[in-house]
Amino acid sequence: MTMSRSRREEILRVDHAGEYGAVAIYKGQLAVFERQHGKERIVGQLKEMAAQEQEHLDAFDRMLSAGSVRPTAMSPVWNAAGFALGVGTALLGEKAAHACTEAVETVIEEHYGDQIVELREAGDDQLAETMAKFQEEEVSHKELAASEGAAQAPAYPLLSAIIRTGCRLAIRISEKV
Repeated sequence: MTMSRSRREEILRVDHAGEYGAVAIYKGQLAVFERQHGKERIVGQLKEMAAQEQEHLDAFDRMLSAGSVRPTAMSPVWNAAGFALGVGTALLGEKAAHACTEAVETVIEEHYGDQIVELREAGDDQLAETMAKFQEEEVSHKELAASEGAAQAPAYPLLSAIIRTGCRLAIRISEKV
């Protein structure tokens, strides 16, 4: 079974948007933590994760360009929302920042997993392998966040649920818009 061009474009568009949002979240968190004393550990962690997200974003930029696929029209919104989410969770503290990462990466792990299956079924093994590599890196971010006490964040169940719901909504919107 082959995948339609429009479906492949949706996959590239939504994943580009997700990586764009992730970079914005980390920028927001770093904007807070880099100005605080004694935050070298989390700043280092965030910079490392942000660098991987930037690599993913750069890869999707190249794929969009190569395939003449337009990015989501929501990019300015996702940039502002991501930055605000990053700043907001960082202002709540390190555990809340990690809770944000854990919630986002939980959704992305599932999302990439579904896409990998779909791509393999369609015979697009090259993109499926790229996605599998990115998924593995996202899972490592989630695991780091969990090990750093994400579940100890203030109002963790509510915070996590809100962020996961927002991510799922952004995915649905970015596929089409």
